Amino acid sequence: MANIKQDIKPVIKPADDRGERISAMEPLLIGSDSRHRPALTDLAVELAQRSAGFRRSLPNSMLSSLAELVRAMNCYYSNLIEGHDTHPIDIERALKGDYSKDVKKRDLQLEAKAHIAVQQWIDTGGLKGSATTINSITHIHQRFCERLPKEMLWAENPETQEKLKVIPGELRQHDVKVGFHVPVSAPAVPRFLKRYEEVYSRLGKTETIIAAAAAHHRLVWIHPFLDGNGRVARLVSHATLLDVLDTGSVWSIARGLARNVSEYKFHLAACDLQRRNDLDGRGNLSEESLAEFTQFFLTVCLDQVKFMEALMQPDLLRTRILTWADEEIRLNKLPPKANNILEALLYRGELPRGEVASIVGTGERQARRVVSTLIEQGVVISDSSRAPLRLAFPAALASRWMPGLFPTQVG
Repeated sequence: MANIKQDIKPVIKPADDRGERISAMEPLLIGSDSRHRPALTDLAVELAQRSAGFRRSLPNSMLSSLAELVRAMNCYYSNLIEGHDTHPIDIERALKGDYSKDVKKRDLQLEAKAHIAVQQWIDTGGLKGSATTINSITHIHQRFCERLPKEMLWAENPETQEKLKVIPGELRQHDVKVGFHVPVSAPAVPRFLKRYEEVYSRLGKTETIIAAAAAHHRLVWIHPFLDGNGRVARLVSHATLLDVLDTGSVWSIARGLARNVSEYKFHLAACDLQRRNDLDGRGNLSEESLAEFTQFFLTVCLDQVKFMEALMQPDLLRTRILTWADEEIRLNKLPPKANNILEALLYRGELPRGEVASIVGTGERQARRVVSTLIEQGVVISDSSRAPLRLAFPAALASRWMPGLFPTQVG
């Protein structure tokens, strides 16, 4: 497992409290009198309206299916930012218990499965209260890390090769260095997280949207854990946006951050810098850099909503799915009339099983065979043998049904 790159570089030092004041993390918010506020407020309002509109445009029966695919996509891109490339098709296989024989790939599949489990827990209301509380942050880390292979729960000092065990949910007890950034001393972490919670967990809706980027950076800046900080920060951002925007989990900022990863990391590094001059806010850190990151962050969110809107445009989605179905029928991979069921689901959202026979124009027995084939293909799902049918969005067909969602798997 030494070849798997960790997302921090621990440097073993005595964990003495260096006496850092919480003011070292200021500003935590973009000031109300900042010249950047009007543009950021406009972005926040547009994002809220666009996200709500997109969610309302989707049938309720389609929300859960799309959210499952987006979870795999979110996991893929979040892990890709850390240098771990596990394609959603392999993630989907892992969710079905189909693991690679290659130990490294298997561990990465388990890592992805852990990420999805935590996000599903968040998406289904498992995280109570604000995502920016100390309890939520440590709980997210715990639930993620306790599902990892034991071999992945180690952080290595690149200078001495000494290893430190990562304890799920436990704040770090050692000092660390990340690139050029030296996070606060280990004993200072709790007081900085307390201040973090005090500020970010009590904001109104618009202010929470605007502050999401600042909360994201400041959590990484504190670096509360030995490892997993980047993933936790992105899951906290996901949970925050899910709550304040009621996203339905049908779009993901992680895709946008990964596709602009150099700019993402540039902004994170820039936000580490101290105030440049008297025109750069009144805190210790640069307000200008924080505002620029906020604009980038909100723009990425808005771009991802627009991207998903385009993918789910009814006429285009219908054409892509039915074109695929027609090809599968010609290749004898789907029975005739299977496309009728898919078309009905696209229009109606869900389909009672008792209506299938009339839709395909066959007897009950043949209708059951068509449904069974569609379920085996993973394109139709149902909560039980008698429950209505719903459309599914399998990762294996994403390149055909939802092109651009993630890269086509090679090899």
